[in-house]
Amino acid sequence: MLSLDFELHWGVRDHIGPGAASLQGAREAVRQLLARFAQRGVACTWATVGLLFAQTRDEQRAASPGLRPAYEDARLDPYAEPVGGGEADAPVHFAASLVEAIRRTARQELATHTFSHFYCGEPGATVDAFRADLDAAQRISPEPLRSLVFPRNQSAAPFLAVLPEAGIDVYRGNPLGDLWRAEDGASGRQWRRRLVRLADTYLPLAGDDTVPWESVLRPDGLADVRASRFLRPYSPRLRALEPLRVRRIVRGMEAAARQGGIYHLWWHPHNFGTHLDANLRVLDQVLDAFDRLRDAHGMASLTMAEAADRARELTGAAVPNVTVAS
Repeated sequence: MLSLDFELHWGVRDHIGPGAASLQGAREAVRQLLARFAQRGVACTWATVGLLFAQTRDEQRAASPGLRPAYEDARLDPYAEPVGGGEADAPVHFAASLVEAIRRTARQELATHTFSHFYCGEPGATVDAFRADLDAAQRISPEPLRSLVFPRNQSAAPFLAVLPEAGIDVYRGNPLGDLWRAEDGASGRQWRRRLVRLADTYLPLAGDDTVPWESVLRPDGLADVRASRFLRPYSPRLRALEPLRVRRIVRGMEAAARQGGIYHLWWHPHNFGTHLDANLRVLDQVLDAFDRLRDAHGMASLTMAEAADRARELTGAAVPNVTVAS
């Protein structure tokens, strides 16, 4: 299973500028990824920031919710971001043509990354503002959105409770274990954890990546198709370790295929925005491994919504009482 956090500058505006090379190359990365997925018959969930759906600045403003997060860190306020008039002159803030390309490509699911790249874990974020944000994401979308990826993987029970009334019945949770839990504000622990996460890209430090089917459905009826692994972008400084990086992913896929479980790989399109060819070569190796596992073990390629449906079929569970977006 593949899911992409499609956010362009909206997801990184607090620490890099709109002219960053990764962002400048992200649109071509999206096109190349869609071509790859179509050619190889691979499903993918594109969790897209709602602001990217707009064609013009006026459309963005009209679609924005009246109730907005009042983050204590003013740098996080997306509504203060200066943008151009539309996609032609502000291609890192608008992406209506790419959203339409996703919709036209077979086996691709359009999902939400919230309207404004909403940070549920930041001081100043409220459940009411989150509800308004998700309503805005549904209104601007040309089709109902069932799946959600929380920006920076920040989620908590009060925010999860809002999802069904916003038409959402499946989300991507974090891998299990202390290594992947939310940052706790202690900078020393954060840096140690990030260092171990980097090492785990190459060495099996965090254990099995497989997500069992029986773990997908929550008691409240939501489906949590949690992540297995982040596909880190190619780094020229670490190119000698590339075989280890690919092997780490492939072995996780093999374990999931043998166990009949889920292997959920995710990244951002802008992670491929630099060194595009090198990143695509790694992806091709992953997809080659999937082809082998599909032939040998019947491994299937599913979107997040399809995985939620399959989990419910396996257990006979009903879809939670979601509000259908109109």
